[in-house]
Amino acid sequence: MLQVRPIEYQLKKLKSELNDELGRILNYWIKNTPDNEYGGFLGRIDGEDNVVPGSPKGSVLNARILWSFSAAYNLNKNPEYLQYAERAYKYITTHFIDNEYGGVYWTVDYKGNPIDTRKQVYASAFTIYGLSEYYRASGNEEAKTAAINLYNLLVEHSYDAVRTGYMEAFTREWGAINDLRLSAKDANEKKTMNTHLHVLEGYANLYSIWPDDGLKAQIITLLHNFLDHFINPQTYHLNLFFDEDWHSKSGLVSYGHDIEAAWLLQEAAEIIKHEPLIERLKDISIKIAKATLSGLDTDGGLWYEYEPTDNHLVKEKHWWVQAEAIVGFYNTWQITGDEKFLELAEKTWEFVKNKIIDQKNGEWIWGIAETGNIMSNEDKAGIWKCPYHNSRACMEIVKR
Repeated sequence: MLQVRPIEYQLKKLKSELNDELGRILNYWIKNTPDNEYGGFLGRIDGEDNVVPGSPKGSVLNARILWSFSAAYNLNKNPEYLQYAERAYKYITTHFIDNEYGGVYWTVDYKGNPIDTRKQVYASAFTIYGLSEYYRASGNEEAKTAAINLYNLLVEHSYDAVRTGYMEAFTREWGAINDLRLSAKDANEKKTMNTHLHVLEGYANLYSIWPDDGLKAQIITLLHNFLDHFINPQTYHLNLFFDEDWHSKSGLVSYGHDIEAAWLLQEAAEIIKHEPLIERLKDISIKIAKATLSGLDTDGGLWYEYEPTDNHLVKEKHWWVQAEAIVGFYNTWQITGDEKFLELAEKTWEFVKNKIIDQKNGEWIWGIAETGNIMSNEDKAGIWKCPYHNSRACMEIVKR
């Protein structure tokens, strides 16, 4: 009888478990989140799994639902996934896309009427990401056109043609706005790593269905923004906040964004088939992954943030950070062949199984606090809590 090598067994086990988990995650969203009264998906489910009636609906959540179900359909052709992707697509195009000024609203109310009409570039980026994936799933030309329109608007209104990079946010009419922040915890700065990472991600996915030369040039410029500004050449952590002239405004370390960028930057270079950047970014990816190790706890969980100025480590373990760690460490193993990184990916997955997956109700909890207790005051589904990071981690491992 043929002996199965241990590493082959490890990989088959990991693939099987994450494939099963993908089904459980999406089943949670199918079962619990459709808004059967007002259309689309519910705005919020709290940490105790209670629907919060009358909650606003977020553009980022809906774009991520669109991406997740489209990508899952593209992976395994389950027709139910395409049905829910279509539900998200129709809701986004009916309620979130601003037909007068272009772009997407940040939030609408539970009935679908605009509330916060600001134009966060981050939200447009995720909508491009979701629409591109949905086009691949459905062949719907209107989805592709909508994605291209959003891209053109970002280049027209947000791209800094003098210094490069993208400005963070605008009024509904694409005018200047005082409060640029995505959330209360962010610095109020004009250029942020987080938004640039997801603009890159959205653009790369759009390029895979629409290989336009201008779009390719934008992707190359974005990758150089990371090489020139966002990646700290001393520490290989990411610099998070900048003014419009690329002066760094923060030393905060976000471990989840570090390890997420480690593989997303490389992927973008691979999508545009830019060999010099692919090789350079593979090397950088390894360095970022190694820098991320300083945020790993002994149980395989990855801490949230570190503030060097006062040596303060935020000892929370958020769901999305663990999802990105699984992919980032696995990717590092693929580049280097160093099995230590495969073991790290597996150990983080074990932590997720033990502490982050809600074994009773399904989906993943928000996270674990420093005390070791569940962060039950945070959402199960909401403006930020979505099926994208964890479903994507599952899909990436299955595909790889």
